[in-house]
Amino acid sequence: MSERIYLNNDWRFASDFTQEATEKIRLPHTVKELPFHYFDEQDYQVLCKYERTLRVPYSWKANALLLTFEGAAHDAIVYVNEIKVAEHHCGYTAFTVDISDAVEYNKDNTITVRLDTRESVNIPPFGNVIDYLTYGGLYRDVYLDIRDKTYLRDVFIRPEFTEGRCRAVSLIEVEKPEPEMHIRQSIRPYGKKNFISVGMVPATRGSIAFTLSNAERWSPEHPKLYEIRTELLSDGHVLDEKITRIGFRESEFRKDGFYLNGEKYKIRGLNRHQSYPYVGYAMPDSMQRNDADILKYELGLNAVRTSHYPQSQAFLDRCDEIGLLVFTEMPGWQHIGDLEWKNQALTNIRDMIVQNRNHASIILWGVRINESVDDDEFYEKTNALARRLDPSRPTGGVRCYRKGSFLEDVYTYNDFSHHGDNAGCEKKSAVTPDVNKAYLISEYNGHMYPSKAFDWEEHRLEHALRHTRVLSAVAAEDEIAGSFGWCMFDYNTHKDFGSGDRICYHGVMDMFRNAKLAAAAYSIWQDDEPVLEISSTMDIGEHPASNRGDVYIYTNADSVRMYKDDVFIREFKRDGRQPILIDDYVGDTLEKNEQMTHAQAETIKALLNETARVGFEGLSRVSQAKIAALRLRYRMNSEDFRDLYNRYIGNWGGNSTVWRFEAIKDGEVVRTASKGPMTRWGLELEPSHTTLHEDKSYDVAAVRIRAVDRHMNLLPYANEPLLLEAEGTIDLIGPTVISLQGGLGGVYVRTNGNAGKGRLSLYTADGRKYRVEFDVLMSL
Repeated sequence: MSERIYLNNDWRFASDFTQEATEKIRLPHTVKELPFHYFDEQDYQVLCKYERTLRVPYSWKANALLLTFEGAAHDAIVYVNEIKVAEHHCGYTAFTVDISDAVEYNKDNTITVRLDTRESVNIPPFGNVIDYLTYGGLYRDVYLDIRDKTYLRDVFIRPEFTEGRCRAVSLIEVEKPEPEMHIRQSIRPYGKKNFISVGMVPATRGSIAFTLSNAERWSPEHPKLYEIRTELLSDGHVLDEKITRIGFRESEFRKDGFYLNGEKYKIRGLNRHQSYPYVGYAMPDSMQRNDADILKYELGLNAVRTSHYPQSQAFLDRCDEIGLLVFTEMPGWQHIGDLEWKNQALTNIRDMIVQNRNHASIILWGVRINESVDDDEFYEKTNALARRLDPSRPTGGVRCYRKGSFLEDVYTYNDFSHHGDNAGCEKKSAVTPDVNKAYLISEYNGHMYPSKAFDWEEHRLEHALRHTRVLSAVAAEDEIAGSFGWCMFDYNTHKDFGSGDRICYHGVMDMFRNAKLAAAAYSIWQDDEPVLEISSTMDIGEHPASNRGDVYIYTNADSVRMYKDDVFIREFKRDGRQPILIDDYVGDTLEKNEQMTHAQAETIKALLNETARVGFEGLSRVSQAKIAALRLRYRMNSEDFRDLYNRYIGNWGGNSTVWRFEAIKDGEVVRTASKGPMTRWGLELEPSHTTLHEDKSYDVAAVRIRAVDRHMNLLPYANEPLLLEAEGTIDLIGPTVISLQGGLGGVYVRTNGNAGKGRLSLYTADGRKYRVEFDVLMSL
């Protein structure tokens, strides 16, 4: 017998362990829903209680009853009928306990979890300050597996490659194997129906291998997956089976970079926390998968670092499916504790690797505490453990200093050297103590230049340009394997960090996953979806002295045509993956409208465009001399030049201009954008999905909100209040009144256990109403 029952519903909760658990809740659950910002992080640090009743039929008497908690943050003791059956001291890895001997059959049993979410516990990542909130709760799935007393405890399938052929070596652990038992394996492409048998061995052997001559290799561009079924047989009867999903791929870090399936491959990624507004870590699978999709399809990345702890199976499964390379690491942040603490860290590494090593997406194990000091004795143990548990993947360890003790296979370094007017990254030789080993940049930017969606335009542009400069610098360095920017989105943090409101504004997106301009620095590296972002609203009053400054076009198209009030100005060609600087606002209009000669028009145009960037006071002496020379050559005085500037560039006091842009790919217009005066505004609502599923627990949909003008441009200073209302089969997560920030906001809704229609309504202060309709299906 092999059956899995999810136990995410019908829990009871008390925020004080000494009190009776009476609050009815469903998992995933956070011990305390928090405001968006400005709160005390002590609010979620409690010693709390979770309880659930479990009816155990007598027919399970002959089985092993395996109770699994996928995520219990952070220090858990589990009781069955007041008998302690397990302890687990990590909030980021799963744990399983056999409760067969603790339950009473044909009776209701009480499962109790004593959960300590306080940051005073002596386990990683705690012991000092931490630059992110750690939240608390039973925030991932809980389930019960009913198995035969002899069962498959673990299956690790390691792809190998010999002379171009794929070979799979399976290491199999069986609980209480008998001599007459056998293990049989079969394989099928993921999504196909029929398995093909590949071999059978005695169960006591513990390993099985087979070779495939025609297996397709997994890569971010072609994430081909296979399912391998492992069966435990006794006299031909199947006692247990596991289906393991893998990808056949060769990945290798060499001294000159990263190689995937034998070809050099530049890693381009961002760091990701697993947190969300209001509920912290407590989000179901749909939201985990949604983050992976955003990284891959919206940001155009090929990799992600799960900073600074292992993340959910749903997220990693999605990375496997869509092709995102993953660098995952042990829990921790700077602090190394005492011997007890270190022993727990080693346990965390063991759990991290054993629970995740079948994921094709994972290419690197992080076996150092993020940004910690050297501790050779400790890190010799972490590296040895990782290599023993998974010899197929290299080790890395994130540090924030150069030339440190190098015990890992890859020197991973947080390069925060770029500060705006210097090189985008350091040379490998300046950082790593061994240039003959691989080198990877694990973080950059982030805290070096925090940027809010409501910061002024030049600040938001510089934020984007800093990401652009680092990406370009890393791309030009052949010996750097790649880089992970800090970070995907803004996140809640402790009082010691961030902007004082408990938020680190380090993301290229806000906390609701709305893109800032810096997101375009990444999305233009992909070619599947056309990108066209203009860095300015083109409102001259936004800039000092009404000088436009530098305006950039972020696009992955071949070129962009620019029009002013439907008059063609110029077609700008793209150069690689760089944004395009708009250096001409005039085109040939001076020749057409002012009857100037070509030479005169070109001279004046160059001066007008320079003035647009730096203003009259910022012109160089050479340019000022040229303006003076206009009097002699063309009988123009300074007022004539200023008049031309106001008419063709500044529009100061004149009619507002509409600028139109057309992105051209292979000769076709693939995306358009217009910038003009705001005459009316509205809300753009983007739900992650509108069909929700009540399955193993509730489902959640994210709705991203943008305040936009008639051209669908973001209004970056719209901070309007919105009233939210959920009806029918959905409930709100968070408050019923929110305010946009930088024209951006978001709402999360979750199913409430009922099938049918759900409706989210949003009301503006002036009485307008917006709706999103949802369908909730029951899959229970």
